[in-house]
Amino acid sequence: MEIPLLQDMVILLGLSVGVIFLFHKLKLPTILGFLVTGIAFGPSGLGLIEASHDIEILSEIGIILLLFIIGLEFSLADLARIKKVVFVGGASQVLLTIAAVFGVMWSLGFSQNQSIFFGFLVALSSTAIVLKLLQSHGMMNSPHGKISLGILIFQDIIVVPMMLLTPMLAGKGGNPFYEVAILTVKVVGVIVITLLSARYLVPRLLKAIVLTRSRELFIISIVVICFAVAWGTSSIGLSLSLGAFLAGLIISESEYSHQATGLIIPFREIFSSFFFVSIGMLLDIVFFVDHIGMVLLLTAGVFILKFVVLMVSSALLRYPLRTNILSGLTLFQVGEFAFILAAVGMSYQLLDEEPYQYFLSVSILTMAMTPFVFNASDTLSRLLLSARTLRKSQKDKVNDDMDGITDKLNDHLLIIGYGLNGRHMADIARKAAIPYAIVDINTENVEEGKANGEPIFFGDASNPYMLEHLQVFKARVAVIAISDPPATRKVVSAIRSLCNTIHIVVRSRFLHETNTFLKLGASEVISEEFETSIEIFTRVLHQYLVPQGTIHNYIEAVRSANYKMLRPFFSQDAGLDLPDWHNFKVVALRIETRAADIVGRPLSESRLRNRFGVSVMAIYRKENVHTVVDPTAHLEKGDLVYVFGSPESIRKFGEAVKS
Repeated sequence: MEIPLLQDMVILLGLSVGVIFLFHKLKLPTILGFLVTGIAFGPSGLGLIEASHDIEILSEIGIILLLFIIGLEFSLADLARIKKVVFVGGASQVLLTIAAVFGVMWSLGFSQNQSIFFGFLVALSSTAIVLKLLQSHGMMNSPHGKISLGILIFQDIIVVPMMLLTPMLAGKGGNPFYEVAILTVKVVGVIVITLLSARYLVPRLLKAIVLTRSRELFIISIVVICFAVAWGTSSIGLSLSLGAFLAGLIISESEYSHQATGLIIPFREIFSSFFFVSIGMLLDIVFFVDHIGMVLLLTAGVFILKFVVLMVSSALLRYPLRTNILSGLTLFQVGEFAFILAAVGMSYQLLDEEPYQYFLSVSILTMAMTPFVFNASDTLSRLLLSARTLRKSQKDKVNDDMDGITDKLNDHLLIIGYGLNGRHMADIARKAAIPYAIVDINTENVEEGKANGEPIFFGDASNPYMLEHLQVFKARVAVIAISDPPATRKVVSAIRSLCNTIHIVVRSRFLHETNTFLKLGASEVISEEFETSIEIFTRVLHQYLVPQGTIHNYIEAVRSANYKMLRPFFSQDAGLDLPDWHNFKVVALRIETRAADIVGRPLSESRLRNRFGVSVMAIYRKENVHTVVDPTAHLEKGDLVYVFGSPESIRKFGEAVKS
C-alpha cells in the first residue's frame, strides 16, 4: 500500500540531511538550509514533494512543540515579570506598525481597508524562528530576549482579533463589539483555567503518574497535556501556539518540567524542520526571479520600518539604546501567522494574486535573513551606536542617579546585573559588610532594587563613562552576572580597558565560552554548565562515602585543568578499596535516659561501640558543639549526640537512650 505522506517525509528528510550537511560545512544557519530544501524541492522547484498540505500539518506540530518547550523553560512568575513588555511593548509595536504601513500603502493608491490589512500582515514576526535562535544562543533571559518574547506573545494573542476583523474589512463581517466581547470572555477564561491547572490540577496529576515509575505513561501524559491545551485554545478561536505555550507554563510550575523538556526536545527538532521546509515550499521561484528588484526594495522597506518601530517600542519600556537596537534586529521579519492571515485575506479578496506573491517573497526573504542578522546583531549594534550619542544619554542618566553617591565608593564590589545571581551576590556582600554598587539596564530590576534599598543604578556597564562614575578604578572586584554573552564580552573589554588591577569574575552559561572571556581580560569564569557537573559528581561521591579529602582533590584537579571538561582522572584512585558502607549513616539522637551505663561515664567505659555498634562523632550540649570526642568524653541527659553506624545499630542505640 502506497502512503504519499510517508514517501514525502522520507524524501524531505533525506534531502534535508544533504542540504543541512552542506550548509554546516559552509557554516551557514540550519534554518536557512531547511528553507532552501523547501524552495528547491517544493512545487515551484523540482516538484519532488507533493503532499504539501500534509507537510503543513506536520509543521504545525513543530510549532506546537517549540512553543511548548519555551513555556516549560518559563514560569508564571517570569511571565508576570514581563507583563509590561507584553502589553506596552507588544501593543505599541503592533499599532505603530499598522499605522506606518497604512500610511505607505494608502499613499500608493490602495484602499483604506487593504492598507490596514497589509499593516496586520507586516506587524507579525516569526515566533518559531526568533525563539529558536534565542534559545539556541542562550539569550532567552537577556533584555532583548525578554522584549522579543513579550512582543511575540502579544502578537500570538492579537492575531485572533485580526482574523475576526478581516471579514469586516472586506465588508462581510458582523457586529464587531459582540465579537470583541466574546473574545475577551474567552481570554479571561483561558487565563483562569491556566492558573488553576498550574497551581492545583497538573502538579498532583503528574505526581501520581511519576509514582507509577512508568516512563511511557509520563511521556504520553506530557504530550496529551501539550496537545490538549493547544487544541482547546484553537477550538475557542485562539491560536495553537498560544495554547502550547500555556501548556508549557502549566507544567513548568511542577517539579517535573526539566524531565518533560528532555523528553520532548527530540520530537521538537524533527517536527520543527517540517515547518521551515513548508515555508520554503510556498515560494514561487519564477515570480521571485522575475520581480527580484521590487522584492528586494520591499524587503528593505519592511526591514527599516519594523526596525524603527521596534526601537521605538523598546524605548517606551525605558530600555537603553543598545537593547532597543538588538530588539529591532531580532523581530524585523514577517512571521508565520501572517501566512495564515494572508490566506484569510485572499479568501475575502483583500489580496490579489500579485500582491500575495510579493508578500510571500518578502516574508520568506526576511525569514531567511534573520539568522544572519541575528548572528551579526552585536556587531551591527556597535556600528549603529555612536560614542557621542551613547555618552550623552548615559551621562544624563548617570547625573540623575549617581551624583554624590558613587563618590563614596572605595575598595568596593561592582555587581553588573540584578538577576538571581546578582541579588544573591548583593545579599552576601551586605551581610559581610562589603561596600558594593549594582548596575543594570533593565528598568524593572532597577526599580525593584531601589525599592529594596539597594545601591543600584540604571545604565549600560559596557559604556566607559558609566564605569567611571561607578569608580571602577577603586573597585577590587567586578562580578558580571548577566545572561547575554555578547553584552558580557563588551563589559569585560570595557572594564579591562579602564583598569588592569580589578579582579573580574564572569558568569557564563556554557563551558565553551570560557576561553573567549579569559582572552578578553576576565580573571575567573564560572560556567553554570561546568559547576553543575561538579555539584552532581560531588553529591554522588558523598553517597558512596568517598573521603572528603579525595573529593576535594577531584574538584581541584578538574578546576585546575583550566575548566576542561571532566576527564578520566579517577584512575589514580582506581585501587581505592572502600568498604561496603553505602547503608551506614550519621544520625542525631537525643539522650533522654539517666542510665548509669550510658550517662555520666567516660565513653571508654560505656563501650558503646562494642555494645551497640555505633561511634560517637559529635556532641551538642548547651549550645556548644564538641567535635573532638576522645575516650574520656561522657554523655549527659539532654545531649544531642551524632552517631555513625548501620541502621540496625542506630535503632538499638536509639532504644537504649530513651527514657
